[in-house]
Amino acid sequence: MASSFLPLCTHPAFSNTSESSFLPKPSQLFLQRRHNQRFKVSCNANKHEKDNLDVVDRRNVLLGLGGLGAANLAPLTANAAPSPPPDFKTCGIATITADGPPVPYTCCHLPMPSNVNTIPYYKLPSMTKVRIRQPAHTVDEEFIAKYNLAISRMKELDEKEPLNPLGFKQQANIHCAYCNGAYKIGEKVLQVHQSWLFFPFHRWYLYFYERMLGKLIDDPTFALPYWNWDLPKGMRLPPMFDREGSPLYDERRNPQVRNGTVMDLGSFGDQVQTTELQLMSNNLTLMYRHMVTNASCPLLFFGGRYVLGSTQGVQGTIEKIPHTPVHIWVGTKKDSILPNGKKSYGEDMGNFYSAALDPVFYCHHSNVDRMWNEWKQIGGKRRDLSQKDWLDSEFFFYDENKNPYLVKVRDCLDTKKMGYDYAPSSTVWRNFKPNKKNTDGKVNTGSLPSATKIFPIFKLDKAISFSINRPASSRTQQEKNEQEELLTFSYIKYDNREYIRFDVFVNVDKNVKADELDKIEYAGSYTSLPHVHKDGDKDHIATATLQLALTELLEDIGLENEETIAVTLVPKKGGEGLSIGCVEIKLEDC
Repeated sequence: MASSFLPLCTHPAFSNTSESSFLPKPSQLFLQRRHNQRFKVSCNANKHEKDNLDVVDRRNVLLGLGGLGAANLAPLTANAAPSPPPDFKTCGIATITADGPPVPYTCCHLPMPSNVNTIPYYKLPSMTKVRIRQPAHTVDEEFIAKYNLAISRMKELDEKEPLNPLGFKQQANIHCAYCNGAYKIGEKVLQVHQSWLFFPFHRWYLYFYERMLGKLIDDPTFALPYWNWDLPKGMRLPPMFDREGSPLYDERRNPQVRNGTVMDLGSFGDQVQTTELQLMSNNLTLMYRHMVTNASCPLLFFGGRYVLGSTQGVQGTIEKIPHTPVHIWVGTKKDSILPNGKKSYGEDMGNFYSAALDPVFYCHHSNVDRMWNEWKQIGGKRRDLSQKDWLDSEFFFYDENKNPYLVKVRDCLDTKKMGYDYAPSSTVWRNFKPNKKNTDGKVNTGSLPSATKIFPIFKLDKAISFSINRPASSRTQQEKNEQEELLTFSYIKYDNREYIRFDVFVNVDKNVKADELDKIEYAGSYTSLPHVHKDGDKDHIATATLQLALTELLEDIGLENEETIAVTLVPKKGGEGLSIGCVEIKLEDC
């Protein structure tokens, strides 16, 4: 039977608290209610914990449970509205912050439209031939020559016409402006990551970028390649990007990605000491978990509803992994020394502000975009969102003729109507459902502390195991089809200047082999890429939610009928400065 208390994770008492606020009094945490589908959450702070919070400094509170604002409530049901285009007059200056004085970085050089009030909406042109995006590791020398020429001409514009929107740096600045707090709408910062804006924004971004490259070489059939990292043959940096001296080469990349090194789709900045075969097996498991198991519902795949100005991030499954880890794997290692002798802040692919300065960014995101198409082909409830707040959200871009346009999400749902498609490639990950086990039978949950005694976690610096109750067991197939069972970690807080990664396992203890992900018990991971910050931002605290689907997982492990399960968190990177407010298992409509 479900608890008779409203869970702390979604309690309205937090809706008016500020970023620096402390926990409310324990008496404010629970209200009576009826027919709640969630089990009682496990982060009910007692008076002793509250007293301890009152005496720690503000930074520790922010990294702990400070800032439980309205934007944090109920990630799958938060209020949203269509996101309008940015206010071009309010584009700010970001600063790269690390040890030492902040370094200003301006990413808003895009020319101002002559009249911001009369920018037309873009109409997709009629196409006589669909552009076909090919796997990057299969393209021939003729294509590589065209690609090099197009990028070379785009880079030449940086010197000849610094404000030309077709210029290489101008195109890179688009990502910086939309993703690092430079653009605002009213007084609220616009952010297209960690929400349902992630996929449509990047689709439109690549659409115009691709057409610009074709324009620069007078080839309207030119199509971006896609980095086929979901296929074992493509799990390396595409060779055309590893030729020193070519326009596609970036000297600021992590040198460890060169010469055919097998990549890590769960990268957190450090090399995993394992075999190439195990790494590829891990990669395929990550693809299966984040494209199939954890992406059974649209809002899990696309990300949470976007609330303008929200500091709470609810990433979609593919944005978490492999999107972010590929950025981390390619980007310069933080605090390393660049070839020019300067200190790295996780340059180019390794940081949001600079990611699009590496030509491989667009090849990477081409495959991310392809995952949108592949996901819908899996079937079930995997379909585009229907909410008008998503469909009517808008972005601003220049086209290949330097004309400014507004675009809507609803106009980018069909790539063929946009004039491009993907050459087919094997999706071996669809059949890579883990079948090996870490443990035999059920872990003794009675030997583990309950989640109520573990949360809130103020520092995830070691593996932690706990038991947690489920809202329902032995569900029928119809019930499973109607609602997904979600393991939800809320109020995740961390310093967003750092790389973050932690893994989640079900039905194992702290001795789990954390580098072998191709096991049934692996549930999913949380990852984060560093940001730079707007001038005056001193706290650098990000807030996020992680949701992992349990229905298929519990079937495979054989725990469908259990009322209590064991969960283990394994930190991989940045756990010393990471806290998690609470955990709950709940049933959500897809």
